[in-house]
Amino acid sequence: MAQTIAMARPYLSQQRMNQVKTFFSKPQNVILLLFGIVLSISTIAPILYLAKDTVAVHAGTVDSVRTGLKEGQYTLYNWIDLFTGKLARINLWVPLLNTVILACLTCFISIFYGGLFAYLVTRTNLKFKQYLSSIFIFPYIMPQWTLAMVWRNAFNSNAVTGGADGLLASLFGIHVPLWWCQGLFPSALVLGLHYAPFAYILIGGIFRNMDANLEEAATILDTPKWKSFLCITLPLVKPAILSTILLVFGSAMGSYPVPHYLGLTTLSTKYVALSSARAGEASIIAVIMMIFGVAILMLNQTSTSSRKNYTTVTGKSGQISKANLGRYGKYIVAGIFMILTLFTSIYPIISFGIETFLPNPGDYSFLKTGDFSHLTTKWWTTSDTLGEYGLFGQLGMLHNKQIWKAFAGQLYVALVCALCAGTIGTLVGYAVSKHRRNKAAAYVNSVAFLPYLMPSLSVGVAFLIFGKTLSIGGTFLILMLTGTVKYIPFASRASLNSMLQISGEIEEAAIIQNIPWVKRMFGIIIPIQKSSIISSFLLPFMTCLRELTLFMLLCDQFKIMTTAMDYFDEMGLYAFSSGMNLILIVTILIFNALINKLTGASIDKGVGGK
Repeated sequence: MAQTIAMARPYLSQQRMNQVKTFFSKPQNVILLLFGIVLSISTIAPILYLAKDTVAVHAGTVDSVRTGLKEGQYTLYNWIDLFTGKLARINLWVPLLNTVILACLTCFISIFYGGLFAYLVTRTNLKFKQYLSSIFIFPYIMPQWTLAMVWRNAFNSNAVTGGADGLLASLFGIHVPLWWCQGLFPSALVLGLHYAPFAYILIGGIFRNMDANLEEAATILDTPKWKSFLCITLPLVKPAILSTILLVFGSAMGSYPVPHYLGLTTLSTKYVALSSARAGEASIIAVIMMIFGVAILMLNQTSTSSRKNYTTVTGKSGQISKANLGRYGKYIVAGIFMILTLFTSIYPIISFGIETFLPNPGDYSFLKTGDFSHLTTKWWTTSDTLGEYGLFGQLGMLHNKQIWKAFAGQLYVALVCALCAGTIGTLVGYAVSKHRRNKAAAYVNSVAFLPYLMPSLSVGVAFLIFGKTLSIGGTFLILMLTGTVKYIPFASRASLNSMLQISGEIEEAAIIQNIPWVKRMFGIIIPIQKSSIISSFLLPFMTCLRELTLFMLLCDQFKIMTTAMDYFDEMGLYAFSSGMNLILIVTILIFNALINKLTGASIDKGVGGK
């Protein structure tokens, strides 16, 4: 017996070695193992360091003074004080309530506005669809704070908000109430308009591909249109609505620029206010925002898993019946949306351009007198600050090396993040598509998508603490690492969706011909899904170009363009921040146009775009 076991051991050992060799001979297995480890460390480790920071004592802050403990020791004081202390209402409960209400209102506005537009474009005979579809997505392409600054410049007035009169007060003498200028209402409306393209793309895709047989059957049975919409159409677009809520809620919850510019106290603005004197409590706020993001994901998964399936026996209808808006209605509705998109997409660019020529940015009083002689080019062309007032020693934007260095830094970070996130996302999408029901693949896919559900500020805080631990804080490296981890979900989802469309037989035929994996990727798989894979690189690039919330705590103010712009705005040099915003917007639009021209890729393609 012992001799038999001894003889069997070499055989079992050889069998295990063969299994290991077979496992590693498949590229998708190596990718899953490698990125399972890398993504776990890069995603989970910063979260653990953030959680540790909530109970750590910070030198020179309230927790060290009140507890008498030294830096490096641990205490629950931060948790107790934040939730039950004298300032709990101001530091936590009011900002938390404002944040939740802001996120809910943003979801409602974006779904209502974007969903309505999606229905009109895909299911009616609306005119000028191609133009409207292209221009509708501009608010999302632009930096998040764009509409907030436009709102402030348009409605602020000396009588209500203090400072210079905005456009409305200068032209017509109209002073809108404070709740219209600042606070919850404008913040929710601006964020809702910014994220409405999400709803348009997601819901519009469902509307465009919806089976018309169900609605036609309801019409034959004399079912009222409102009942048909509630019982048939709405359940079919429910997954898209839930996806929109998932994407918008977490993003709105972690938004910093919009509440900051429009004077609303939220968890993100409160974090910035507490980060120096109450660093531990600020970290708790970041953890709370993360918990909300994960909770929304769990609710979404629960709702989706319990969703009823609606199918037809007769198959797919070849033609979608479109609602008739009437002979004049199709032009009237199109005209209304042209006006709306004019103010949300085109006017911001014009507004920022005008701001850079005003002697006192935000002051449109010259419009009353019609005296344009005071307009100036000093914000652009000043090459010597001697004799120039209001520039605080800064050269004009065309001569300001700090601004252009920051602009180059923004492009550099965006390019590296796009290359890293796009490459990792494409490989993860490929590997997961090869193991659709594998638990390891599901884990890697979930870890890759997790950073997207977390508010940008929370991710930035986690990497701020993580970067200090690794002694890379304030460097380009921490910006690239943070941006790559945050934007991998864009690339992995775009890649996964495209890879799932490729039949396994195509690659199997190449394997039979002994074609190496690298040649299979570059010669077969990538060319087949070129546009989707290009999108997995473009989305991180375009998003990183306009990112502020994620990076604002990670580097000094002149490292990249967005943080430099925030610095000038805080200094009161609004012409500089407007000009830099204009530079960013024009850069993003140029890249977007070039990409569409060269690759044919378009964000709204497949909904209303051509």
